[in-house]
Amino acid sequence: MRENWKSRKGFIFAAAGAAIGLGNLWRFPFQAYKNGGGAFLLPYFVALITCAIPLMIMEYAYGRKIRGGSVKAFSKLKKKLEIVGWIQVMVPIIVMTYYSAIIAVAVVFMVFSLGHAFGIINWLSDPGPIMGMVTGSAKNALDLGAGMSIYILIAVIVVWICNWLIVKKGISGGIEKMSMIFTPLLMVLMIIFMINAVRLKGSAIGLEALFKPDFSKILVPSIWVSAYAQVFFSTTLAVGVMIAYGSYLDDKADIVNSAIITVLANSSFDLIAGVLVFSTLGYLVSNMGVEFTSFGTGAGVAFIAFPIAISTMSTNVVIQGLLGFLFFFCLFIAGLSSSISMLESFTTAALDKFDVSREKLVSIISIVGFCGSACFASYAGFNYILDIVDAYVGNIVIAGLGLAEVILVSYIYGTSKLREEANAYSDFKVGIWWDYLLKYFTPLLLGAVVITNLFNIITELLKKDTAGVVSNIVFGWGTVIIMIIASFVFYKKKWTAKAQEVAPTLNDKKVNL
Repeated sequence: MRENWKSRKGFIFAAAGAAIGLGNLWRFPFQAYKNGGGAFLLPYFVALITCAIPLMIMEYAYGRKIRGGSVKAFSKLKKKLEIVGWIQVMVPIIVMTYYSAIIAVAVVFMVFSLGHAFGIINWLSDPGPIMGMVTGSAKNALDLGAGMSIYILIAVIVVWICNWLIVKKGISGGIEKMSMIFTPLLMVLMIIFMINAVRLKGSAIGLEALFKPDFSKILVPSIWVSAYAQVFFSTTLAVGVMIAYGSYLDDKADIVNSAIITVLANSSFDLIAGVLVFSTLGYLVSNMGVEFTSFGTGAGVAFIAFPIAISTMSTNVVIQGLLGFLFFFCLFIAGLSSSISMLESFTTAALDKFDVSREKLVSIISIVGFCGSACFASYAGFNYILDIVDAYVGNIVIAGLGLAEVILVSYIYGTSKLREEANAYSDFKVGIWWDYLLKYFTPLLLGAVVITNLFNIITELLKKDTAGVVSNIVFGWGTVIIMIIASFVFYKKKWTAKAQEVAPTLNDKKVNL
């Protein structure tokens, strides 16, 4: 018998934890900053209503109806479409390999923060040298002999052990229990840090830079594409996570409200992160005379700017260290809640098709995943290859899968049937407008995102030197090709799971979904 979530609250916390991740901390603030500030919020909220919420409802409803992950979900539409499901769950596996390396840096900095508290190492006021020591340096992505970060490698082991311990216990025994504790804790800690950041001298400068609207940009098409891309990617849609989570919902679960709460929780974290990041940067701009982008628009914000800001919160070394530990613990929680959802996405899909125990399967995936993460613990891997793989998987594969998913489910299964099932036990009902969004509006917007991203990657590739071109072909397109080949191999294997020895399609009259 298929496992179910024990409570709605547990499911919401798990789904919100899956959507909330390290990327929220810097991606939304800098997307808003460069795309019109407060004016960016209009297309952002429109994207939430017209894309994120409808797709979240669709994935929850279809996952519950199928009672399976992405592989089973697409094979039910049409047998040959099973390969789409495998490509979809390959995404979180690939993402986990480098995402775990980023979480590992948070683990390392947690330890260093405790060292700071006990007077062993004084680094929070000047984190640059420590960051350099941990991540090292390389000439380019092809400089594979540059070295390996022993700090990241050891911390990656810790991250994968945590993933393994939680996911092998299943939905109610592992993921739900962990999410009930860590997701609300993460929100509380981030709100505390946000409130403190707003109180810093110069925070108003940062908030003005983030939220002051530049309405001259609001009619620029690229701004709307950026807003949809931000909402789409930050909610963990189209990678099998929410379909898998939806498959464990009770038959009488309120799908519509659950979807709305999940999306709004994620967007709330986006806004909290925006206020936190730019209040902190405003302080640094005011007191150090640097630019808002001096610390980069990625991990540099969390690993360089925040330690400096934390060091100013108190002159007491012990308090500084403990605050640093709490902050990097927040990052660790955010990363871990997302990584376990990625691991569960593939696990659910594989358990649907193959006769294997959850513990054995999770153990195998964790070992393979750790080997992949070890590659990103190299100096070339962390500093160069990570960004290349992330760009190709995020901008080409995920966007393409989102487009394919909404078209295939909407036109083969049918939005009207799915709407009836989603509304059946929901307090808030979606109307026929939901059908039109999924059939016409959302595919057009996602199509624009896919085309824009593909165009940008190709044009950027043409500007690179020889090493850059080779790196992008090997690690970018190479990763995409490996994902497709691996998906085809799994697709060709026979269904051996006892509950699903044959994967009949929706057109098979013997199937009772």
